[in-house]
Amino acid sequence: MARLPRLVIAGQLHHVIARGNNDQPVFIDDTDRQQFLEWLRDAARQYRVAVHGYVLLPSRVQLLVTPSDEIGLGKLMQSIGRRYVPFFNGRHRRSGSLWEGRFRATVIDADAYFIECLRLLEYLPVKAGLAADMVSYPWSSHAHSIGLRKQPWLTDHAAYWKLGNTPFDRETVYQAFCTHLPDRKLADAIDTATHHGWALGSSTFKASLAKLTERRLQPARRGRPRS
Repeated sequence: MARLPRLVIAGQLHHVIARGNNDQPVFIDDTDRQQFLEWLRDAARQYRVAVHGYVLLPSRVQLLVTPSDEIGLGKLMQSIGRRYVPFFNGRHRRSGSLWEGRFRATVIDADAYFIECLRLLEYLPVKAGLAADMVSYPWSSHAHSIGLRKQPWLTDHAAYWKLGNTPFDRETVYQAFCTHLPDRKLADAIDTATHHGWALGSSTFKASLAKLTERRLQPARRGRPRS
């Protein structure tokens, strides 16, 4: 069966995962991480992709982004790959592929899930045993989200702005929200949707997306069609 094209819809929230080939490390040290972020920042500006959240883990990258058109997200990831892979290989005296094929992405109902998704991404280092808490891990958007270290190249999503009338209000509400663990079932649903490229949201949300793309948004029903 032919693989479906990646689901990318302009103006919608996307969850993106890029993994190392065979789960190999894609970051060895802080120099790698800092350089990746600089190229992510530059590519986001060039291709008009709003980056709302991120996390850099040893063998993968996860992003929450909103592309302004249908080609910007792909160009952003290609641009980073063209620059980062030779940089990484040169620094660490290796050759060959770094990433596991093409990156995975899907569209998520931002009104329903953005805050949950942001917390989930920023919690992953704690889940992986890389940090004692979300605040102490420096390679995610969490410090920005709670106002400890602003990164001007990040774009606060409209769903985040609904948390309060002032930056302090929003940061306080979000920080309190992060004292609770992410919902495991929702985390699994997000991972599955992103892996397969199925839209995540209500039937109403999916119906609205269907007007914007001809690409299938959910798995086809199994079995023979009813006569």
